[in-house]
Amino acid sequence: MKTLFTLCLLAISTYAFSQEPVNLTVTVTNATSDEGTVQFGLYSQDNFMKAPPLESASSSIKDGKASIVFENLEPGVYAVICFHDANGNDKMDFEPNGMPKESYGTSNNIMTMGPPNWDASKFELGKESTAIEIRF
Repeated sequence: MKTLFTLCLLAISTYAFSQEPVNLTVTVTNATSDEGTVQFGLYSQDNFMKAPPLESASSSIKDGKASIVFENLEPGVYAVICFHDANGNDKMDFEPNGMPKESYGTSNNIMTMGPPNWDASKFELGKESTAIEIRF
């Protein structure tokens, strides 16, 4: 019985330590100007386009580039949406017909007609820190 308990404890601790948090670096490389900021949101399938992001961050822009790091994430499936908040009002602006006034992009850089799509934007964050690039 003691041996079985020891083996279970070892298995649980090995699993717990194998799921160490990782970092995700997200970089936008083609902002049209250095005015304003780039706003980033990290999503799971449960909140994608339905609720506030799991985490959000903002970055200034220099030479058309902006970069942030989401820290201490658990490995899993995520998506990132970001937009160029050129006027600094902390929200994405839209035309009366619903078209975005500001540039935006999603992880995997697949742009379709209509709003961003979970299946096109999702990616798996593994056990290693990762960097992704998003283009507007």
